[in-house]
This record gives sequence, C-alpha cells and structure tokens, in this order.
Amino acid sequence: MTTTPPYLTGHYTPVAEEVSVCGLTVEGTLPPELTGRLLRNGHNPKPGVTPTHWFKGSGMVHGIRLRDGRAEWYRNRWVHTPALDGAPYMTENGPDLTVSAAGTHVIEHGGRLLALCEANLPFELTADLDTVGAYDFDGKLRTAMTAHPKEDPVTGELHFFASSPFPPFLTYYVVDAKGALTHSAEVPGATASLKHDFAITRRHVVFVEGNVTFDHAESSGIPYSWSDEQPSRIGIMPRGEDGARHTRWFSIEPGNMLHVSNAYEDDQGRIVLEGPTVDREGFRLSWNWWVGAPERGSEPVSRSYTRRWILDLTAGTVDEQIIDDLPVEFPTVNEDYLGSEHRYQYAISFPDEKGFGGYGVVKYDRTTGARRIHQIGDARMPGEAVFVPAAGTAREDDGYLLTVVSDLKQNASQLLVLDAAGLDRIATVHLPHRVSAGLHGSWIPDSTLEGSAG
Repeated sequence: MTTTPPYLTGHYTPVAEEVSVCGLTVEGTLPPELTGRLLRNGHNPKPGVTPTHWFKGSGMVHGIRLRDGRAEWYRNRWVHTPALDGAPYMTENGPDLTVSAAGTHVIEHGGRLLALCEANLPFELTADLDTVGAYDFDGKLRTAMTAHPKEDPVTGELHFFASSPFPPFLTYYVVDAKGALTHSAEVPGATASLKHDFAITRRHVVFVEGNVTFDHAESSGIPYSWSDEQPSRIGIMPRGEDGARHTRWFSIEPGNMLHVSNAYEDDQGRIVLEGPTVDREGFRLSWNWWVGAPERGSEPVSRSYTRRWILDLTAGTVDEQIIDDLPVEFPTVNEDYLGSEHRYQYAISFPDEKGFGGYGVVKYDRTTGARRIHQIGDARMPGEAVFVPAAGTAREDDGYLLTVVSDLKQNASQLLVLDAAGLDRIATVHLPHRVSAGLHGSWIPDSTLEGSAG
C-alpha cells in the first residue's frame, strides 16, 4: 500500500490552482502604514506530482496586497522554472542551474523580486508574481545562490553565498544597494557540509558547517546525510575585499542548524550567534519526515532548540549552550537590527517530536530572558512571522508580525497581523482558499517597487 508522504497532507496539502481575488474581508483594523505586499514562498508540487523529497516540490509564491487599511488582493503563482515542467537538473554538460524548485524564499533587492532555492540561480518575478526568468546578475553569478541572503541595514548591500558539494565548496558574494554584483571570493577551509543559512555582523561574515554533508549514496534526490565524521564548525571571515583569506574556523558541538536568528559583536568584541539547532536524533526524525520515511517526527523539524554560541576571537574559544527548551523554527528579528545586538527575536513553536504541544508565535526578550507565546489555536498552524517596523519609531519591538495561518478545521487560511510588542491580534485578513504551510517570505513596501503593477 502506498502511503501519502507527510509533506502532501494536512497543513502541507498543495494548492491545486492559481487564483487572483480582489477585495479581501478584514476583521479588526489594518494599520494604514502597512502599504505593500506580503510575499511567501513554499514547496507546492502540481497535482499528480509526488516529489521524492519535500524540498523538491515546485515553488509557489503567495501574495497579499495591503494598502491604506485595505486588503486589496490575494494571488498565488507557481514559479515557472524548467523544473515545473519536469526538466532534469543533471544534464550531459553538468547541472542546469535554471532547473530550480524556486520554493524556499522570496526577497526584494535593487527593485527586483527574486524567488530562491539554494541549489540554483534565483528566478525573477514581476510585482504581480508572474515569472520573468532565471537571473544571474548580468552574467556575474555562475554558481547557485543561497536562499538566505542578508541585506545590510546600514549599507544596503546584499550578502550571500554559494555552497557546493564539490570544490570550491563555499563562495561569498556582495551585491550593492542598486543590485550590481561587486565582489566574490572563494572561502578557504570550507568542506562539503551543507550550509543553508549564515549571518553577517558589522565587521564579520559568519558561516556554519554542521554534521550534515554531501552523500552521493542518498537516494531522495537531495544528496546529503548526517555524518559523525564531518566536523561541526563556525567560520569567521572579516568583511571586506581581502577578508576571505583571513577566515578562521572554530570547532563546535555536533549538530545542524538550518536558520540563523542573528549575529553581532558584543561590547567585548566577541561574536554572538543564535539559531535553532537539531542533534543527531532530531535530524534523523526531521529527515525522515522530509522524505516520507517511517520513524519520523510529528513535524518537519524535531528537537529544534535555540542555541547560542559566543566566539572569543582573541582567546580562540567558543562557549555554547541551549538557551530554551521549546521546539521552534523560522526565527526572525527586526531587520533594522540585523548584524547588531538585538533585544527581541521571534520564532514559530511546534509540537514536540511525539506530537505534544501546540503551534504558536513566540517572542523572546534576550535582556530579561522572558518568553511569550501567542497560541494560534487547535488545528491552526502559523507560518514564519515577518516583522514590519512601525513608522517613525525608535523602539525595537514597535511594529507588526505578519503570519499566514493554515486552518484545517475551516479548510481556510488567514493573514494574521499581530502587535510585535505584546503579541496581541490587530487584524485578520481572510484569504480565498487554504494556503499550504510554507517556508519563508518578505514584506515588500511599495517604496521598493516604484511603478509596479497592482
């Protein structure tokens, strides 16, 4: 008997069609300053397609247009890459970087919307979410691009990397505020370890290599697996033209990290890095969910707990500890503080590996150690909570959290707008159909897409 994999059922059941609906119903009051688009990406294979791994499902971007206190439209579109029509990634000439699921993230930089998947080139979208095509920064990008670039809030530069199972294992890039690729460098000392996310500080770039590394024998189509022989390390590279050759690697405890919360230099010059991590058993349970294998966790992430590393570059030491025992993923911050010391960070809480506990939006106060949870409700699952700062504020948590909720009981979805300070609900926007649980997204203010349609 064939069993439907978990990434095609429940909250993750794919949306079967593309729609456009205007004039959405709003409960509560949308702040007028929320004028722009919330875009969110996720894996959503076409009807009749069963990918061999959750991450191989074709990307679908969902967009919600807010303006002057109204919810003007919702639309969803597959990212129309060659992979959507079944084209092979591997060819007789090697990998085709345009054959992308394009289903991990969607960002804006330099006035362009880019759908991202770490094994491929980015794909450009219009403001109405139609696919323009693969984008290679005017021919200067000849590798894949991480799905988790970082835009420096001070310089406006976009920092990103390419991770490869073959040399060069790690290449670092900088794109200026206008969208021109200005710098690239191979990072020495890197390995074939899977590098999904990274961090920047004011003065450094921070790479993380965990115990998950290239494995040509892995049959799911995503050729990585846990290896006790793969060293777990953090790489610290000074920012600047000559930084790569000064990269230093620091050994850390075994584990794997998918997503960074933030990193910064503290008042002693040490580098502080935080993010959810899994141990060997957590990765096994998570991977088995991603491929639909037996002995899997109840959720796509299991035993995922927030960890803090403090790296003393002078002493050459690393102090690390798990700072919370709540299973969480999809960490976010007020991105005005990206690379600087922040007080508040947010995440999505999940039931544990046996299914106990509920979903919620979590706020951490790193000064007091307090943790607050907005419980979403029975059979309701929130997506990544995107922080949008309030206008004209100097307080770090003065803003809004936007999260798309999958509601199985009503077979519906809503955009939930929370006050980022107290996690109180401000408004609910009712969407025309249930949106499958996805991955990452961005708030795109109108000011960044001048002259755009819609």
